[in-house]
Amino acid sequence: QVQLVESGGGLVQAGGSLRLSCAASGRTFSSSAMGWFRQAPGMEREFVAAISRSGANTYYADSVKGRFTISRDNTKNTVYLQMNSLKPDDTAVYYCAADPSRRVTASSYSSEYAYWGQGTQVTVSS
Repeated sequence: QVQLVESGGGLVQAGGSLRLSCAASGRTFSSSAMGWFRQAPGMEREFVAAISRSGANTYYADSVKGRFTISRDNTKNTVYLQMNSLKPDDTAVYYCAADPSRRVTASSYSSEYAYWGQGTQVTVSS
């Protein structure tokens, strides 16, 4: 069992930055690929970024590539999402998720992730 708790969301002006954190409990963090997803009102949940269990491989949605950076610290059981040059379209609830399948890479499909956090709201004003 893995429990995930996100933090770091808030209100920011367009062009600003935020760093989201996701703290994981349980012994499987270092063997889990981790992902960030987001869901805007009235929209389906969408992939944002993912990182392999070692941190060697990262993946991004085209909409955030070059602006967002995913990283992890396996000694702290924490995954991060650094978000720069934020836009109003980035407004959403952001969720972190864990895939404990021990895959070497990381998936962009939400169905591959077994554990989810409660989400943290990010609001970008224009």
